[in-house]
Amino acid sequence: MSFSTEIKEEISILKFSYLEDLTFLSAFTRNNGTKTDKEIILTNENLKVIRKIFSLFKELFDISPTITQIGKTKFGSKAIYQLHINSKIKEILTKLMIYDEENNYLDQPKPYFVDQEDLKRAYLRGIFIATGSVNDPKTSSYHLEFFIDNIIEANFVSKLLKYFIIPSKIIKKDKGYMLYIKESEKISDFLRVISASRAVMYFEDIRIYRDHKNMTNRLNNCEQANIDKTLQTAQNQINDIDYLIENTDIDSLPQKLKEIIIYRKKYPESSYQELSEIISYETGTKLTKSGLNHRLKKIKELVNNLKNNS
Repeated sequence: MSFSTEIKEEISILKFSYLEDLTFLSAFTRNNGTKTDKEIILTNENLKVIRKIFSLFKELFDISPTITQIGKTKFGSKAIYQLHINSKIKEILTKLMIYDEENNYLDQPKPYFVDQEDLKRAYLRGIFIATGSVNDPKTSSYHLEFFIDNIIEANFVSKLLKYFIIPSKIIKKDKGYMLYIKESEKISDFLRVISASRAVMYFEDIRIYRDHKNMTNRLNNCEQANIDKTLQTAQNQINDIDYLIENTDIDSLPQKLKEIIIYRKKYPESSYQELSEIISYETGTKLTKSGLNHRLKKIKELVNNLKNNS
């Protein structure tokens, strides 16, 4: 079972108020199937969802729609179910704010239809069940989307999401518009908005694990990069020291520089911190990282001068 299916089935068993159910049913019906003045046909591949919609029509409009199975998805893995409604069509489409009293199609519900926060949540639940999907957080990317037929409805849903501080983007597709969310935190927020509590806990557990794993990998990569940089720096310093030994009289150098030459050759892989601590311990004279760096720079200057004068 896909993560999207689990969410839709979780939502399908929840109980809400009359107005929330009406708003939920409005979103589902508006964004699903076909609607005429003689029949409403709603389609879904999840039988539990179809049964939920059936029960809502029965409770809200006192009708008993017909459920049929029309075949399977193009991959043949799931059946496709349809809900047929042949009575009270005008009353249903009017109460669901899909048509007005004069039987004119409404591009979007009137503002008062979703003027309360719980009704906004209900509408988002309905459209998610009708046309939404979300990647399992275990996959390589976070992605939640709705496929919506027209731009007016897509913008309406985007505004509802914006109310809950969930930014979304809309792109044109061949047969409609895709509204999508990519940020993991905002996807989690959306699941909270539609009351999918179990899905939120699952999503957050996986998200936290992935974030921790990614942070660990970044730290490991950073640590390895630092190690590589330390080794390369040390090797460059040893190359300078070798050049200096071959081209000058080391005994003529100041004692502090001769000391650095001896210890850098002896501990070629040590970092500045490690090398300064070793020298301090073995010589009994405190040497800071800054002091070590200063002496190594002096060695570098001597090498550059020798090369320039050669």
